[in-house]
Amino acid sequence: MSGRVRRRDVPLGVKFLQYLSNRCFPISNRERSYRALAYCLTFIAYICFHMCRKPMSVVKAVLHRNCSELIPPPGVPIYENSTWCDWAPFNGTDANASQKLGELDSAFLFSYAISMFMSGFIAERVNLRYFLSLGMLLSGIFCYMFGMGKILNVHVLSYYLIFQIFAGIVQTSGWPGVVTVMGNWYGKSKKGVIFGIWNSHTSFGNILGTVIAAAYVEKNWAYSFIVPGAIMGVVGFILFLFLVASPSDVGIVKEEDDVESQEVQRRLTERSLLIPTATEEEKEVAIGFFGAFKIPGVIEFSLCLFFAKLVSYTFLYWLPLYVNSSTTMGASASADLSTLFDVGGIIGGVAAGALSDQTSMSATVCSGMLALAPPFMLLYQNFSSAGLGPNIALLLIVGALVNGPYALITTVVSTELGTHSSLEGNSKALATVTAIIDGTGSIGAAVGPLLAGFVSGYGWQNVFYMLIVSDFIALLLLIRLTKNEISKSRLVRRRFSD
Repeated sequence: MSGRVRRRDVPLGVKFLQYLSNRCFPISNRERSYRALAYCLTFIAYICFHMCRKPMSVVKAVLHRNCSELIPPPGVPIYENSTWCDWAPFNGTDANASQKLGELDSAFLFSYAISMFMSGFIAERVNLRYFLSLGMLLSGIFCYMFGMGKILNVHVLSYYLIFQIFAGIVQTSGWPGVVTVMGNWYGKSKKGVIFGIWNSHTSFGNILGTVIAAAYVEKNWAYSFIVPGAIMGVVGFILFLFLVASPSDVGIVKEEDDVESQEVQRRLTERSLLIPTATEEEKEVAIGFFGAFKIPGVIEFSLCLFFAKLVSYTFLYWLPLYVNSSTTMGASASADLSTLFDVGGIIGGVAAGALSDQTSMSATVCSGMLALAPPFMLLYQNFSSAGLGPNIALLLIVGALVNGPYALITTVVSTELGTHSSLEGNSKALATVTAIIDGTGSIGAAVGPLLAGFVSGYGWQNVFYMLIVSDFIALLLLIRLTKNEISKSRLVRRRFSD
């Protein structure tokens, strides 16, 4: 924003497109074209981030199986499970295997959660195109190397833990980066539906990762990781060539930025009557960690997301295994069926965004969906084994109600809080606020699957009870904000009626 002149950063691929445009097909509205390009590239990029997270939940079903129900290959003793059935070090008792699989989830999720808080600070101080591209390249490499453990015949737990930890660290480049790019291009306009559709990348990534992993899981699970990793690296290079992270990178000054700049300049002029005028660099500086926490609503939404992501990620990491254990379906069919949870998530994210646009009451929309989710989770737990029809219908509904609030908080709410009026036009807060909210949520995402690994040993019904309690806590955390929104809405209605 403001009067500071930024050096342009036009990617090589965009320069080539500009050359073609000037020579062959002139573009009448360049801003709209660049915005659409940023929208599509960030959408595809985050599909890839989630695509690389999903294979682990699919492959669990073959890393440790009920070998007594399977027939070994000819000439292989049935008692040598680790050579034909399980994959060491995930063989042994069910409890021991579940604990080690839970450790893999936790290695990724805790490293992701801890690193997320730093990622936002870094994102605000570096070139976002480089930041995202490098993060995607490294994420692809670590996903690829996890699968290579099978090809290299590695049976040491630490090998898989190390690559899960590094994958978690570099994947934190994704969310603060793509949300900040979207914030740069879409500003403060109503964007619930825009972000609702855009945020479906999470579910599309989960679906794509599940489909790719399921295609290889029963043949050679190594490729369940290698193929997504390779795709991730290629898309990261495309992003480096074509992503325009900010309008100013291509010399575009948005109208709302001009208006905002004039307002900020007016305030600075008024202050200069009392204090010396700030330099251009001092007018807009990246917000500090504690400064971001002072923004109204950040704490409540951060803690709410802790429990919302706990629920969502428990489904993400354990649903294929639950379907496999509660039905007669094999590993591949169970993985395919579990994608309906993400299809429901797409519907829920768009619906939540649309409702937020219509009402301007994000906390109330989240509260409504959080209140409806527990009864349907309980219904799914009780009737998932009743047949394919109830399983499909309930998975769609549960997916919509669980992922709707999660999608709304991580997109619309984060960008609204990152451009809150208390910041007085400072645009350098969005990545930090996004990182704080999603980082807190990611701790919940790490805790959920870890707890599920232990609790599932005492029965899947206890896992569902844990998820229902977490959902209620998330609802309670939004009560104050919901009451404030309802009160403001009533006040506005009274003014219009008078």
